[in-house]
Amino acid sequence: MQIDIWSDIACPWCYIGKRRLETALADYPHRDEVGVTWHSYQLDPTLPEHYEGTEVEYLSSRKGMAAEQVEQMFAHVAEQAAGEGLAYDFDSLVVANSARAHELLHLARERGLGDEAKEALLSGHFEHAADIGDVDTLVRIGTSVGLDEGEIRSALADGRYKAAVASDIDMARRIGVTGVPFVVVDMKYAVSGAQPPEVFREVLDKAWGERAPALQVVDGAGADACGPDGCAI
Repeated sequence: MQIDIWSDIACPWCYIGKRRLETALADYPHRDEVGVTWHSYQLDPTLPEHYEGTEVEYLSSRKGMAAEQVEQMFAHVAEQAAGEGLAYDFDSLVVANSARAHELLHLARERGLGDEAKEALLSGHFEHAADIGDVDTLVRIGTSVGLDEGEIRSALADGRYKAAVASDIDMARRIGVTGVPFVVVDMKYAVSGAQPPEVFREVLDKAWGERAPALQVVDGAGADACGPDGCAI
């Protein structure tokens, strides 16, 4: 079974959703037969490479919300994150364009380290004030999960994964993604948002059941057949 997930590193609900999906998969009977692929999505591709201001100032300006309202929203999100074992630090968070980080993710995916890189980037951004728009920071995060420093710098310098990032975003547009996280199971069932683990589990069970459906036996009355004891005459 294949799970495709569209998300942005700069999305706080995406990290929470990742944890909740992991909870749903933790004791899933078919876990070893489930593949997970992370796809790129940008909530704000127009964001400067580096934003001179806080996350509160950025969202207040972008959404036209009062700073107090944004702070209340952050408090709620941080509380939800804490319930999943995550320690969000919105006060220290560095606001930056996530495009380069997505390029790093595609490199990691090619090297079989996509999930590890996704985890490290989300944790770095929301828990450790990592600047995900800075090349040196991305090199540090990438090497921490096993990527080669030279390859990271080369890939980010020549932009070889920009087309792959754009392709993910284009596919998201074509399948109707309007918000993230957006989880698609076997390209058949979609779960939008950081749903509770039981919702993810319900969709997993449904998709798995349809991969190997129970046989529906149509047995007409009086039909002749053969069995272990012989054939009807």
